Amino acid sequence: MTTPRSVALERLAYTLAAPVLAVAPNIYPDNPVNQVVQLAGAAGIGGWILAAKSDEPGAGRKILRWTPLVLAAAIDIAAKNTTGWGPWWTDGLLAAGWAAAGYLVMPFSRHTRRRHRPALAAPAPQPAPAEVPEQPVVVPDDGADLLTREVRMMWENAGMPGRTHVVKATRHPGQRHDMTILLRASETGRPITGLSEDAVAAPFGVPSSDVVLAEVASQPGRQGGPGWLEARITPDANQRRRTKPTDQEKWTDRVAGPKGGAPGSELVHKTRDDERGVTFYRAKMADSTETPRIDLNKVCRGLGLPEDDSCVFVLIDGNEFLISAFDEPPLSQIFPATRELLTPDAKGMYVCGYTITGQPVKNMVFQHDKNAARHGLILGVSRSGKTQYFAIDMAAMSLAGQVVWLSTVRKDEKTTVLGRHIDRQGSNALWMARSLRAAQALCEIRADMPWPHDGQPHDYKPGDPRCPYRQLNIFADEFMTAAQDAEFGEFIQTDGDDLTVTGLKYGIGFNPAGQSPFAHNGFSTEMKDNLRQNSRPTIFNMGSPGATRKAAEGTMESPYDVPTIPARYARTEGSAIERAMRGEADPENGVSTGGVAVIVLDNGRAVLMRSLYADFDTDLAELFPDEVHRLTDHEISELGKRGLWFDWNEPVRPGEFWPEPDEDEDGDSKPRRRGGGKGGGRSSKGGGGRSEKVASPRQALEAIKSLTDA
Repeated sequence: MTTPRSVALERLAYTLAAPVLAVAPNIYPDNPVNQVVQLAGAAGIGGWILAAKSDEPGAGRKILRWTPLVLAAAIDIAAKNTTGWGPWWTDGLLAAGWAAAGYLVMPFSRHTRRRHRPALAAPAPQPAPAEVPEQPVVVPDDGADLLTREVRMMWENAGMPGRTHVVKATRHPGQRHDMTILLRASETGRPITGLSEDAVAAPFGVPSSDVVLAEVASQPGRQGGPGWLEARITPDANQRRRTKPTDQEKWTDRVAGPKGGAPGSELVHKTRDDERGVTFYRAKMADSTETPRIDLNKVCRGLGLPEDDSCVFVLIDGNEFLISAFDEPPLSQIFPATRELLTPDAKGMYVCGYTITGQPVKNMVFQHDKNAARHGLILGVSRSGKTQYFAIDMAAMSLAGQVVWLSTVRKDEKTTVLGRHIDRQGSNALWMARSLRAAQALCEIRADMPWPHDGQPHDYKPGDPRCPYRQLNIFADEFMTAAQDAEFGEFIQTDGDDLTVTGLKYGIGFNPAGQSPFAHNGFSTEMKDNLRQNSRPTIFNMGSPGATRKAAEGTMESPYDVPTIPARYARTEGSAIERAMRGEADPENGVSTGGVAVIVLDNGRAVLMRSLYADFDTDLAELFPDEVHRLTDHEISELGKRGLWFDWNEPVRPGEFWPEPDEDEDGDSKPRRRGGGKGGGRSSKGGGGRSEKVASPRQALEAIKSLTDA
C-alpha cells in the first residue's frame, strides 16, 4: 500500500524538528527559534479551548490535531530550564519520544482528510452486496379499528407530525369525511409542541380552516395534559356551515367574533312569536364578568336583518342582552287607554304605556314606599304627546280620588276638554301663578288640620281613610315659557321651587311640563333633583335624538344608555343605491312617533315605551270617574280667608302680587317694591301686602331682587 504524501511530509517534519527541540534550548537559549516554538504551543492551547467550547461534533479530533504543537512547546521550555542536557540526557530522550509519537500518530495528515481523502488507486470493481430488506417496525396490535389503522398509516407516511402518535380516530355520525383523532406524544412525558392546523390538515388533504385543535381532559384509564391533543377534522360540516348555518353557528361566526357586533357573546336561544310578529335573540357574554358591547347595525348585518331602528331593539341586563327584531315597527301601534288600565292598585300603580316587547309600563299616583304624594316631570316638544299623557295621568289620579288642577300658558282644545273632568283649569301665566300660591298656602292649612281619630295634625298618608283631605296634583304645562314671563315668571319659578320641596308631606304633587329641564329655562337644580327623586320622569321627542338623550340623562341617577326616538318610524324598503341609480325618490312611509317616550324607572334605567292613547275626539268621561273630586270646605274657607280662592281668570287684584305704588306731591305714582312670590296674596287677612321677616339667605336674596328703587 502506497504511503500518502501528506503522511510522508509530516513524518519528515517530526524527524527534522526533534534535534532542534533538544539542541536549540541548550546551545542558544535566547535564539528566536525557541520563541517561535513557544508561540506555536500557545496557539495549540487556544485551539484546545475553542474545540472544548464548541457544540459541533469532532471536538476530540480537533484537540488531537493541536497536541504536537503544545507538546513541542513543553519540551522546549523543559530543555531550556534544565541544567545541561538534563539527567540521563532527558532533553534528547523527550525530543526523540515526541518525534516517534508524531511518526506513528500523524494527527495533522490523518485528521484533516475526513471525507475527502484522495484515492491512491482505482479499486477493483467489487460486486454490489445484495440489498437486505429493511425490517418494518413491529407495532403491537392494540385492537384498533379499520379507520384508526388507516389514519395511522396516513399519519406515519406524513412523518409523524409534531412527533405524535394517533391513539384513536372516531368518525362523526352521519358524515363521510369528518372525524376526531386523538393524538399523544411519541415520547412519554414530552409535551406536544410545534403541531399546527396546517400540519394536521396536510395528511388528509383538507384546508387548515377545517381543523380545530383542542386540549384533552383526563379521564379514567387515560391521561391528559400537554402530552395529549385532540384534532377535529370537519370538512363536511364546515361546508354545510358556510352554506346553511344554524342559528348558533351564524351567531358565532358573524356576531360573536372580534369584529362582530357583539364580540365575546354566545347565543342562548332564538324564539319566534308569530302572533306579535317578533323574533327574539337572547344572548349572554361568554365571560360573565364582561359587559356587553353591542353595535346594533353590525348585529343586524350579521344576522341578515334590516338595519332599522324602528324594528330592531336591544335590551341589556347585566351580562345578558335581548335583541328584538319586529316585522313592523312595534311602537307605531296604538294602545287605547281604558279605565281598567288606568285604575291604580293598592300601591298606587297604573299602566301608562307599553314597551317594545309588549310589557306594560307602570307609573304611580303616589309614593307608597315613601308614604307621600308624588311629583311628575314631563318633557317634549310640541305635538310630541305631552297633553295625551296629561289625560291618562289625570284620569288615573281622579280614579284614585285625588284633586287635579291644570294650568297652561295658552288655551287649546285638549286642555279645555280636560278642564271638564278636573277641579280647576286655566290658560295663562297669571292663572298658573295663582294656583301655585294657593297650593303653597294649602301646605300651611293642611299642617294645622286635625285628623278625626285623635284630633291632631299629621303628615299625609296616601290610602289612609282617616286623612281629612285629598291629594292635590298641580299640572303646569309649558312651565318653561311661564317661568320666563315678564310679569309673573319670578313668582311661578319661586313658588314652584318651594312646592317641590314642601308639598309632598302635605299631599301636594307638582307636575311641570316643558321642552327643557335645565336651570336657565326655569328648572332650578333644586327643583329638578326633587322632581327626579320623587317621580318617574317621562321624556317625549325633544326634537332630535341628541336632545332627547341629553334631557333623559339630566333626569337619570346614572348614565345608562338612553334609547333613541327618531322623528318618524320608517321601514327600510329596497336599496338606496338602486333608487339613486334609477333616479327614484325614497318611499315616504314614515309613521309619527307622537306618544313614544323614554320613561326613567326607579332603578335609573331608561325604557322606551308608547303611552296609552286618549282620544279627545270622543268623550273622555269613560276614563274619568263620574264625580269630580275637589278640596274640602275647610280648605276652601281657609283659602278664602287668605284672599286666594276666587275666579283666577280675573285681572290682577290691587296688591295681590306686589304693593300698590305711592303717589308723590305731584300726583305721580311710584312703585315701592315688587314681591318675589311672597306678597300680600298670602296674608291671612287677605287683600293688602304684608312684610315678612328674612329668615334665610334665600329670602334675603329675594328681598334684594325686589328693591326696584335701590
